Order: sequence, then structure tokens, then C-alpha cells
Amino acid sequence: MPVSDPSARPTPLPGRRAHAVDRAFLGMERRHPDVRWDAGGVAYLSGPPPSLADLRAYVGFRLGALPLLTSRVEGGARRPRWLPDPDFTVDRHVHEVVADGPAGWDAALHTALDAPFAPGTYWGVWLIHGHVPDEYAVCYRFHHACQDGSAAALTFRAMLGEGEPSARPVPKKGRLTGLPRRVGTAVGLTTMFLAGSLPVRGRSRAAAPVAPTGERRLWRGRVPADALRRAAAHGGSAHDVHLAALAGALSAWSARSGVPLPRVRALLPVDARRPNEEQTWGNRCFALPLELPVRLPVQRPARTAPARGNGSLDAVSPLRRLEHVMASTRRLRGEAWRQAIQDLVRYMPDRPTEWYLRRMLSPRVTDVMATSMPIADKGSLGDSRVTGVALLPLLVPGHLFGVGLSYFGEWAETSFVADRALPHGELLPELWEQAVGELGGEVETGSAPM
Repeated sequence: MPVSDPSARPTPLPGRRAHAVDRAFLGMERRHPDVRWDAGGVAYLSGPPPSLADLRAYVGFRLGALPLLTSRVEGGARRPRWLPDPDFTVDRHVHEVVADGPAGWDAALHTALDAPFAPGTYWGVWLIHGHVPDEYAVCYRFHHACQDGSAAALTFRAMLGEGEPSARPVPKKGRLTGLPRRVGTAVGLTTMFLAGSLPVRGRSRAAAPVAPTGERRLWRGRVPADALRRAAAHGGSAHDVHLAALAGALSAWSARSGVPLPRVRALLPVDARRPNEEQTWGNRCFALPLELPVRLPVQRPARTAPARGNGSLDAVSPLRRLEHVMASTRRLRGEAWRQAIQDLVRYMPDRPTEWYLRRMLSPRVTDVMATSMPIADKGSLGDSRVTGVALLPLLVPGHLFGVGLSYFGEWAETSFVADRALPHGELLPELWEQAVGELGGEVETGSAPM
């Protein structure tokens, strides 16, 4: 692998003012220092692992293309800025966890997931190995004030990626003549989602089943990316298919775990970068709530006998779940709403931004963080090949879990991050895979049983 002096410094950059979303996360950290505001991802590789010294040299070499990762925040709460960190060292950011043989893999992985950042740092890399000779993993975690998922994916491609990610939809360049309409759309969008976050009498939410332990667990599943695309042939997008399958998996998980789910609302991060904002630092995301169709009333033809059993609302067609999700996301796929989201992220003042994010992250409003991200066609580190990836979405206190869908090569990989106390959390990836298969079968046959 290419090596360089880990102490080599990228060219210093002038200070960059923290974005309103950055400042919102920094403010939430100050108010809730006991909460973990980090996210990230894990890359799984085949081949002999590098030494810790070699990995540090490799990361130091790659930082030449990622100079903002050597920043630190200064300026206090009112005027925070990202400035070059004169005390930056690679050694404080790159670490190692050695598994105690094959049986120690799980413990080593979750040690990397739960390890604190070194004092004064905002991100870290953990080399995880020791379970078998020719496999290892690299875990990258970052404070959410520094990056959102899109910026982190760009960091992955700079460090390990090869090939181009899937194209992301961005609004066309706005015109000043359309500014009044854009303002009206942005205000209407915010009002609609804020109204949807208000308590409604008679509608209860999913309750955290047990007291959290503070220890995170990661479970993975995968299906061919074409399976999502084929199921999306009914309409909508592959992400719609993912959300419909997630709703089906949650319905099955609720029945097996005994955790009641009267209502589940997902929080969807949306990338609001403009075409000229392909940087690897900072947040340009907006959070949108979406109610998952875990429970839907069963539609039955007239003059038919009641369904067997107790009339449960669980017997819902996967295709009906997809249609429900598509109806909810249809406007979000339109150019006008994407432009409105971009305008909100660009122009919303600090206090409304932080208030909105606190509201949407609250477990009284949302229950699950659900993010998705194209990663790369392929990846490598020296002679080692990346065989799979797992996103590590933000795990909000009081949420059931965070779920991330990543596209890497020919695979769509799902990862569930939850507190260790979540009952039967290990079932979620398999249930999601099954739900994708069931949905694809219904789309191919055109059947929609009631």
C-alpha cells in the first residue's frame, strides 16, 4: 500500500464557518453530553491485515485529499468555525482492536463500535483483526457535527473506494423569478412536517422495550441490488422498496419479540447539497419523518367471511405496504420539493434549525433512524479487497434502532444498529431480506392478496 510520513501535514486551509446543521449538533452535544452523537461505517476486507503503523501511514497519506479532516472547531457557541488543527496527529485518530481468535470477532467489532474518541478528536478509525488470518475490517466513526452520511461516503471513497457512486438527484439551478414560489413551498413543507409531529389523541407510539445499556450492536443483511430495483418496477424507487420491506420486517419482529408497535415513524435524512458542494466535511442534510406501514387495516371484499383468527391488522400485503410508502414519498421525489429542502438547509437560521432537529430526533416524534447511501462500485486497501460495507447510523436515545441501506458493487446491504438490550434484534436483517423477497414475488406476479 502507499505509505507516507504520518506527520506530513496537508496544505492548511482558511477557516470555514460551521453550517447551521453543524451548530445544531454541537449545541445538542453541549446540552446532552451523555448522548453519543456519532455515526459511521464498517468496511470488510479480504487479505492479510496491515500493521497499525502501516494503516496510520496510509491514512496520513490519504489525508492529502481530505484536508478538512484535520480541522477542529473554535469560536465558542455563537460563532463556531472549522479551523486547521495545529496539534493534529494521525496516531490519535487511528487505533487497533485485536480479536481473541475466531470466537472473539463479535467482541472486537463491538469494542470498535463503542470505543470513545480520543480527547479533542471528532473522528476515528479502528483496525479490527485477529479472528482469521485473511480477513479484517476497518471501522470509521465520526461526530455528526462534522459530517453527514453523504460527506462520510465521500470520505470512504477517498480512503478505500474505486469507481463512481450512484447518481444522486439534485435540483436544477434555481432562478430568481421563481423565488416567491420557492419560499412558499419551503414554508409549506416545514409546516406540514411540523404539524405531523404534534401529538394526536388516540395514537400511541412504539415504546422502548427495556432500559438501554449504552452498548451498541450491529447486525447485517444483504440482497442483490437488482432485487430492490426489480421490486421498484411497480413504481417508486429502490429506497421505497427498502422502507416497505422494513415495515414488513418490523411487523414480523414485533410478533416474535412481543414488542407492540402501534405506530412506527422513521426519520429520513435527505442530502440537500447543491451540485457545487461535493465536500467531505460538514452537514447539508434535512430530516423528514415518514410513518412506516407496519400496521394497516386489512381490506376485504364485501360479503366475504371474516378472516380467520382475531382480525389482526398484521395480514397486510407487501405490495400494499409499497403503495403506501410510494404515496408518502411521491412529492419528495419531485424537483420542487427537493429545491424546497435545499433552500431550507441553506437559509434557515440557527435557532429554528436546532429546534427542528431536536423535535425530529425526539423519540416522542420518531422511532427509527433510516438512512441510505450509495458507497462505491468497489474498494481496496493495498492488495486487500473490500468485500462488503455496513453503515452505522446515528442511534438516537429512545429510538428502537438505526437502519442503514448501502449500495456497494452489486449488493444492497442493510445494517441495524441498536442497543444490546433490544430483544431479538439479530432477527431484523433476515426478516428484512425475507420481506424484500416477498415484495419482489408479488410485483412479478402482479398479485396483492388482502
